[in-house]
Amino acid sequence: MFLKRLLSNDTPRSRLLALLLVALFIALAFAPFIFPGVKALSVAAKVLVFVVLVASFDLLLGYTGIVSFAHTMFFGIGAYGIAISATRLGAGWGALLTGLGASLVVSLVLSFAIGLFSLRVRAIFFAMITLAVASAFQTLASQLSDFTGGEDGLTFKLPELISPSFEFADEPFLGVSLDGRLLCYYMLFVVAVVLVLALLRIVNSPFGRVLQAIRENEFRAEAIGYRVVVYRTTAAVLSALFATLAGAMLAIWLRYNGPDTSLSFEIMVDVLLIVVIGGMGTIYGAVIGATLFVVAQSYLQDLLRLGSEAASGLPWLSALLSPDRWLLWLGVLFVLSVYYFPTGIVGRLRARALGAPR
Repeated sequence: MFLKRLLSNDTPRSRLLALLLVALFIALAFAPFIFPGVKALSVAAKVLVFVVLVASFDLLLGYTGIVSFAHTMFFGIGAYGIAISATRLGAGWGALLTGLGASLVVSLVLSFAIGLFSLRVRAIFFAMITLAVASAFQTLASQLSDFTGGEDGLTFKLPELISPSFEFADEPFLGVSLDGRLLCYYMLFVVAVVLVLALLRIVNSPFGRVLQAIRENEFRAEAIGYRVVVYRTTAAVLSALFATLAGAMLAIWLRYNGPDTSLSFEIMVDVLLIVVIGGMGTIYGAVIGATLFVVAQSYLQDLLRLGSEAASGLPWLSALLSPDRWLLWLGVLFVLSVYYFPTGIVGRLRARALGAPR
């Protein structure tokens, strides 16, 4: 009963999906001990960041039906807020809180202004407007070198407690060093879990139900008395604020931020792919999709390298499995996932649990 309330009564509704979510939770909770190594820990941290980022975008696209290409702009605002404040104010908790607060205020204002555009401009035209705004913001971040570091970005220091140089114990625990890096990871883990539970509460609240009604039929929702203007704008603002928090998480983990790190359009494409793979309109889809995509993106080259070496006797196959072609194979995996899971992994598993036609 407690778990059901914690999940806002939005249970997985599929035994296999529940097992996958539990497995992912355990894997991320104990990642430093299960998957030792710097790269594995960085991949796990990136998964946490993308889970929050994708879930926030799904609130906009999957639950409200608004297509926006400006989502990574808010992601970048969160990252730059932390980077600039830490650079200018020093490596203290006050600097981090100041940067986070400032970035949330900026995102609030911009998302409110952009959200109002959705009232007068429809579908693809609104998407193009958001794309233009995001591109302009990325250009602005690159040119204001005195403030943002330009193309080189900003490298900054964190409070000593979450810095890699800080050690809690001289001896490793289960082969893992107990240092600030480990504490930083678990700080991100707790924040990610709290934010995902908050999003679950939002989409399963009466407010979330109205958003889904607007997605299905905006004119009918307005006809029965709901102020579509207010709900759509509020959804845009909430989505932007969660994306800003995801950007702050990324900056804190990397201790660096630049235009290509948080404002690149490639990140927006990745988010769209993850939403489709996991399943639109499902927060759980963001969790599963982000994990699969980030892991594939991080380790596909290593797997291809092993395959290419194993097939060295067949030159044509070895060339096909070359690590340089990892984007080709990632695209193939995406096409296959869309073909076999047209409603996303979560949608397919839930339909299968209900005995619906495949």
